Amino acid sequence: MIKISNLTKTYHMGDVSLQALSGVSLEIEQGDFIAIMGPSGSGKSTLMNLLGLLDTPSSGNYQLFGQEVGQLEEDDLAQLRRKTIGFVFQQFHLLPRTSAQENVSLPQIYSTKQVDSAKSEHLLEMVGLGNRKDHKPNELSGGQQQRVAIARALVNHPKIVLADEPTGNLDSKSEKEIMSLLCQLNEKGMTIILVTHEEEIANYAKRILRMRDGKILSDDPIKNRTRPE
Repeated sequence: MIKISNLTKTYHMGDVSLQALSGVSLEIEQGDFIAIMGPSGSGKSTLMNLLGLLDTPSSGNYQLFGQEVGQLEEDDLAQLRRKTIGFVFQQFHLLPRTSAQENVSLPQIYSTKQVDSAKSEHLLEMVGLGNRKDHKPNELSGGQQQRVAIARALVNHPKIVLADEPTGNLDSKSEKEIMSLLCQLNEKGMTIILVTHEEEIANYAKRILRMRDGKILSDDPIKNRTRPE
């Protein structure tokens, strides 16, 4: 499903060049659940951006569902991104004056310019917020806001969810709720790719990739995964 080989990414800032990724190769099958870990500057965010089609590699190959994406134009990348990938971020990125339901519907507006209210309502029910659909973000807890963000990520039926530090701003109770929800999505066949600094969060995944200096140091299965309570 995802196959990258010898991927590099170099940023040029004046006379200075920074190699953020160096010869990274990786395969991810549909239904996998991967946690990417590493210190700041290790390349994990760059890898996430490349996997999410938010950036393009300097060299190497990236195949997504059999399609080589490295040479696609920006419009084609955007269309493929909307069809296949949902994003969840640490900061939620909800519109503050907009209801939960309207926030969930935003990707529909960007992709089809039409809103399917029944779909957004269903997704809010699925994440346990059916009775909060008319609430604005400041009327919701951090955990509830992140569940709205997850529902928004799912509204276009993506095959992959990329979650960048999705529990970073949450208390321990909300943290467990969000990881339980991601595990449920994974059990239904959705591919989850997660960036985290926390070992206890990474242990919910099936594999942990550890990065440093733009390279993958290890890619190991988790034998004793944390299971949702």
